[in-house]
Amino acid sequence: MSKRDFYEVLGVGRDAGERDIKKAYKRLAMKYHPDRNPGDDTAADKFKEVKTAYEILTDPQKKAAYDQYGHAAFEQGGMGGGGGFGGGADFSDIFGDVFGDIFGGGGRRGGGQHRAQRGADLRYNMELTLEEAVRGCTKEIRVPTLVNCDTCEGSGAKKGSSPTTCGTCHGAGQVQMRQGFFAVQQTCPHCHGRGKIITDPCGKCHGQGRVQETKTLSVKIPAGVDTGDRIRLTGEGEAGEFGAPAGDLYVQVHVQKHAIFERDGNNLYCEVPVSFTMAALGGEVEVPTLDGRVSLKVPTETQTGRMFRMRGKGVKSVRGGAVGDLICKLVVETPVNLSSRQKELLQEFESTLAGSDAKKHKPRSEGFFDGVKKFFDDLTG
Repeated sequence: MSKRDFYEVLGVGRDAGERDIKKAYKRLAMKYHPDRNPGDDTAADKFKEVKTAYEILTDPQKKAAYDQYGHAAFEQGGMGGGGGFGGGADFSDIFGDVFGDIFGGGGRRGGGQHRAQRGADLRYNMELTLEEAVRGCTKEIRVPTLVNCDTCEGSGAKKGSSPTTCGTCHGAGQVQMRQGFFAVQQTCPHCHGRGKIITDPCGKCHGQGRVQETKTLSVKIPAGVDTGDRIRLTGEGEAGEFGAPAGDLYVQVHVQKHAIFERDGNNLYCEVPVSFTMAALGGEVEVPTLDGRVSLKVPTETQTGRMFRMRGKGVKSVRGGAVGDLICKLVVETPVNLSSRQKELLQEFESTLAGSDAKKHKPRSEGFFDGVKKFFDDLTG
């Protein structure tokens, strides 16, 4: 079925301004609203059509697209992303958004007393050592926040008194304003939607029901947490307004850099320096773990950078699963501050590695230099 021109739907010209479009929409929406036409499917369809035309023509980008391309701009895949008139619109929500609460009910914004606002959530950044994060611990923290006033117990009224019903809205939290045929409900300007007035405010909180205070809390850190993990303490955020629920406190974990270990998920990594004599001849070296020292066997002819895995010496994640491993990277340490005699011995040792057997003793370096020679031969050849 062909779709009607949006300007024709609203009965306005193409040069109509937003004010004229809105005026036409209100008139037609009143005429075709389902509350006024119960069981009339034709009126419901016309209401959807009017609503869609209004939404398009009051949005500058959509209006520009419609003026240039017509309905094609809003077919599936176009600017509108789905075509049709209004999709699954909720009539009470649509009408409430434009008029407040016409007809005195139905919309989300109509009637009802203002609910006291829930307290705000808070965030606390916690620094942990690697050992604390891996093993778990209990930390005491101090958090500045809003708490219920202990003098008035959060009511805001002076002790011995209580809030009184608002005389303007009679406790409803909203007042009705008539504009010709329309009846629009708004938040009561006197009690700000609470329905009650504090005539004798508490001297400590000055009628707010909350005061600023620094709370001391004990936080249990579970074993295996890592940087970026968040711990929620329910109800430890700011106190809510006039007895409303408190917010939550979120403890954001940051694990400090460790002098020996580096963590990656459930695994730990560390570098283990060994002498070139041990690397060549083999031996054993003590390696640190979070549970104490262990012995690592170094095979003969070990090259620098070789990795050794020590299973089960890593971390068990707070989310469960197997314990990670400790990955040790061996780094062959070059001796420094050599005496003259030590230098002579090294030179004598080096001379024994020269000759036709050099590749046998130094396979990586000899292979590297053979590759370099071939590279330059290819360039010049």
